[in-house]
Amino acid sequence: MQQFDVVIVGAGAAGLFCAGVAGQKGLKVLLIDHGEKVAEKIRISGGGRCNFTNLDVSSANFLSENPRFAKSALSRYTPRDFLALLGRHQIAFHEKHKGQLFCDRSAEDIITLLLAECATGGVTRWQPCSVNAVRYSDAAPSGEDGTSTATSTSTSASGRYEVDTSLGTVSARALVIATGGLSIPKIGATDLGYRIAKQFALPLVETRPALVPLTFDEAAWAPFAQLSGLSLPVEIATGGKKDSTRFREDLLFTHRGLSGPGVLQISSYWQAGTGIRLNLSPDTDVASFLQTAKASSRKRVANELSSLLPARLADAWVAHSTAAGGSAERPINEAPDKVLNLLAERIARWEITPTGTEGYRKAEVTAGGVDTLALSGQTLESRQPGLYFIGEVVDVTGWLGGYNFQWAWASGFACAQGLAARLLPGV
Repeated sequence: MQQFDVVIVGAGAAGLFCAGVAGQKGLKVLLIDHGEKVAEKIRISGGGRCNFTNLDVSSANFLSENPRFAKSALSRYTPRDFLALLGRHQIAFHEKHKGQLFCDRSAEDIITLLLAECATGGVTRWQPCSVNAVRYSDAAPSGEDGTSTATSTSTSASGRYEVDTSLGTVSARALVIATGGLSIPKIGATDLGYRIAKQFALPLVETRPALVPLTFDEAAWAPFAQLSGLSLPVEIATGGKKDSTRFREDLLFTHRGLSGPGVLQISSYWQAGTGIRLNLSPDTDVASFLQTAKASSRKRVANELSSLLPARLADAWVAHSTAAGGSAERPINEAPDKVLNLLAERIARWEITPTGTEGYRKAEVTAGGVDTLALSGQTLESRQPGLYFIGEVVDVTGWLGGYNFQWAWASGFACAQGLAARLLPGV
């Protein structure tokens, strides 16, 4: 049986980064992943250029049942730290929007960097390699004669983990779970991390798709399905009289509902059965605009609105308002004030209730996961000694815009530091 200091399961952003840092600290690391391709989620992110972090990161940019949990790790490995690493590898990047940083060339640059860091740390990587079982024992590892160690529920700090894999069984003093969530199953997402947490009696926060398009009842959405592909900047908020969450981002109409950055952001906060609210022209007082136009124009209402909204949306919105009794299909100078005010109100406060989401197949991340109450905010070690959870498998979910990658780097770094302190005392 091969023996390591640490076995890391999952060669995504968090797993690769943690492995490289831990290896360079002097730990003997084995990194395992069941996929044939390494870091596929990095490869497809950001349109192939990887939105690898954001210049403005704080714990306020993350969702969790324990909102302050991420603060410690995020403060100890910042976006500036990762940019320094990019500088050492001479990777060019640019800011695209609201602090979002992308590679100039390709997401492959980030993967190459992570693999190079692992190589520097002498990390052993088995891929593709599946994990079949995990055991914890407080006894010494199996000897050369093949004698098995007895499984125990002891919490002895000298215990070891045995991991049965498709390439053989290995033993390690610590086990790190970096298996990600359930999002995008076509590139290999599984529930392995959650199953391992359950095996060791660690609590889970219910998982759900996040950063995901919202869908609507087919019949109710029929008037807007024709707008598929249309995009515009909006303000979007969760329902209710008091807005706890709102974003100003682009909206994209689809055949089945709404997508685009604004919708992906709000989807992480949306609760099934509740509504969302949109302002389709957030920089304009639409009521005043229409009244001014009424006093000086004979154009159709939709034609006037097209200076605020995309023409297709203006036409559809007027037709929808007319169907609802607004009678807005007329020259604006003939439209009653009541009709124009109602039209303005519907543009500034479009209230709709999604019926669901596009699910994990289109979700960028998974909300929920391993409950942070069972983890150390300093090291990401669980209350099961020597068992760590990092990255998306944990109940920490970032906003759209590079925040989830920063959590991967920060949690991976905190874990590697904790591993070194635990396994290499005095180093």
